[in-house]
Amino acid sequence: MTEQKNNNQSNKDVEKQEEHKNEIKNKKIDTAITEDDLGSSSQVRDLSGVVRNLFMAIAVIGALYHLYILNFNPIDPWVFRSTHLAFGTVLALMLYKGGKTKSNRVAIIDWVLIAIAVFIALYIYINLEQLVFRFGVAPTTMDFIVSLLGLLLVLEITRRASGWILPILAFVFILYSFAGPYLPGILNHNGYSLERFATYVYGLDGVFGVTTDVSSKYIILFIIFGAFLQMSGVGQYFIDVAFRIAGGLRGGPAKVAVVSSGLMGMINGTSAGNVVATGSLTIPLMKKTGYRPMFAAATEATASAGGQLLPPIMGAGAFLMAEITGIPYSEIIIAAMIPAILYFVSVYFMVDFQAIKSGMVGLSRDQLPNLKKLLKKFYLFAPVILLIYLLVSGFSVIFAGTAGIVACFVLSLFSKETRMGLRKVLEALELGMKNAVQLIAIVATAGIIVGVIALTGIGQRFSSMLLTIADNNLIIALLFAMVISIILGMGMPTTAAYAVAASVIAPGLVNLGIDPIIAHMFVFYYAVISAITPPVALAAFAAAGISGTDPMKTSFQAFKIGLAAFIVPFMFFFSPELLLESGTKGGIVIAVITALIGVYILSAAVQAWFFGKPASWYSRIMLLIAAIMFMLSGIPTDIIGLVLVASVVVIQKFINKSDTPRKSVVESASTLS
Repeated sequence: MTEQKNNNQSNKDVEKQEEHKNEIKNKKIDTAITEDDLGSSSQVRDLSGVVRNLFMAIAVIGALYHLYILNFNPIDPWVFRSTHLAFGTVLALMLYKGGKTKSNRVAIIDWVLIAIAVFIALYIYINLEQLVFRFGVAPTTMDFIVSLLGLLLVLEITRRASGWILPILAFVFILYSFAGPYLPGILNHNGYSLERFATYVYGLDGVFGVTTDVSSKYIILFIIFGAFLQMSGVGQYFIDVAFRIAGGLRGGPAKVAVVSSGLMGMINGTSAGNVVATGSLTIPLMKKTGYRPMFAAATEATASAGGQLLPPIMGAGAFLMAEITGIPYSEIIIAAMIPAILYFVSVYFMVDFQAIKSGMVGLSRDQLPNLKKLLKKFYLFAPVILLIYLLVSGFSVIFAGTAGIVACFVLSLFSKETRMGLRKVLEALELGMKNAVQLIAIVATAGIIVGVIALTGIGQRFSSMLLTIADNNLIIALLFAMVISIILGMGMPTTAAYAVAASVIAPGLVNLGIDPIIAHMFVFYYAVISAITPPVALAAFAAAGISGTDPMKTSFQAFKIGLAAFIVPFMFFFSPELLLESGTKGGIVIAVITALIGVYILSAAVQAWFFGKPASWYSRIMLLIAAIMFMLSGIPTDIIGLVLVASVVVIQKFINKSDTPRKSVVESASTLS
């Protein structure tokens, strides 16, 4: 007996050791993913003492400076954008370590770089009138030195904040500026001197161009708005409401992830950042309910990426699109509405079919947030409702965003739990600037790429190539545009990915005769879903880090769940009714209904489950074709889709007679805390 007890104890010890090893492994995966793609916690300094107070003071002053300039005292755009970048650079150098070190002290070299960043902003402010005529045309030696140092600083803070991928891509474009004379075909150009290159790209056509313009006016504003939502408790209220709505449904936590990640991702400017913010809660819940860890991670990644397709904010993409195209912002968010709904309906059906296949149940009523308490706090939706109302009513984006911030503060005063005193307000302002640092760096580096495209004219050459391809086949031209947009977006946050794609691909589509809003929405979609497209899928990698699964396999799973997003842009190309751009009301309604049927059938095909039974491989192929037929709105295609679906129903009923659902071992919902 004693020997048996010892053996049992030994087995338990071995199991504990294995669990401990797995925990360490998962943590290592988490750290590795974050280091490469998010700017890891190990590379973020834990500031303290005087430096911590200095960081907070600079961040608060920076937030107030932006709010003041935007609302009360507009200044020269170049000065505003350069000070915007200066605040981001100073905070980035204080917050992020330059290399792998355990020390949290801000290194001497970082203080030197901070001084250089401040000097550059002052130089632009003092010499503004002359620089407008000199930069990129006849720069002085000092102009060149300032520009070169500025470019190096932008690349350095981007490397620290978001990893190597974007700086390397920017460096490839920089090399192209000088290698042009030696390259063949459409890549050939005359080349440029280092002085002209540096001062042109570090001017209003590059770093301080449209990307930093949008960052300084809109992105910073809505990140501060998001910080106030978080500090006032409104953000948590969104998640609680999502739990109440979807938590009790079968596979509830996955549906909560779809709803909450969509809502939060709409405001958050990075897919990977949204995964970290909401996935730390939703992924463990999905795993406990019975979803495989990889499916849980992929669902979170897909929903988080899709949040940037959701009006009215679209992760700042709508503002950038309005700035680039000149299309009114209100028109863009109305056009984006139905495609975004199709995307999230598709993801919802994907997780629902998975729940049916696995025999899952939802959370019990006592585990859901109290309905009465939620209804009492329904007023917390007011900031978002006010924001949407003001935007749709034609008020400026800046006024609407500022009103949303003020509304968050005022509504927080109604309850002791959410009340924001002076300290919380200062912390919200600091959090807003802190969260903006990574995006400020990213859009500045995207500005380098955009500047190179403008300087070398490579964008026009791509447009000519698309025209040549389209002469043979328009579908092939669109497929080519899709692939290039995804490749350009790999490893980059959406804002930067869209900025580059809008410079290279969208003009070519417009030259083909495609409506500008359709062309830009087309490339924007693929810029967004590049975050879940293998082999470099930032959102999927971040989710894999939380769930402890293989990043590459997780990205392929996310690709499957988000498959509808790869088809939706072609849907609104062939059916402009989905963008509310054309057609009668009846035509729009029919297009939407058939598109919804299409995404439902697509989900059934991907998940191999239809008509209450597992679907065979040939049934799945038929369903996939039927889904595409329904998505491409038109009476002939709808008839083909109906015939195919009817055929699969017959197959499922009379040929595929297996009606025993595949069960998985589901942990009881009562184990949830």
